[in-house]
Amino acid sequence: MSIDADPRECSTGERARGPIGSDTLPSPVDVSPGALIAAGELLRALSAPVRISIVLELRESARCVHELVGALGVTQPLISQHLRVLKTAGVVRGERSGREVLYHLADDHLARIVVDAVAHAQEGRSQ
Repeated sequence: MSIDADPRECSTGERARGPIGSDTLPSPVDVSPGALIAAGELLRALSAPVRISIVLELRESARCVHELVGALGVTQPLISQHLRVLKTAGVVRGERSGREVLYHLADDHLARIVVDAVAHAQEGRSQ
């Protein structure tokens, strides 16, 4: 391939198909190192099965800790620990309502990330 050639052009002369969603996402070289670090931290925060379950629960509606304990069958200290990780990563936000804190997702993008990851994992198992 010559220096002037289109980098998406294959040796056969056909255009290579870009990654899914490449028409809406920036090229990897256009993403700042800070954004890549933040994305890695976000994915790390979503890496635990209990945290994924919490996001799926909060996708339905805002919940307080005791509701998440009942829905997920996990102890209150463990739910609180996972919520702290999710809150630090900016995945969830808490709003005080009387004596309780009501947790909700920071935005819809996060639910889509988790739903897509779960769907992808389930597709892989069915094949």
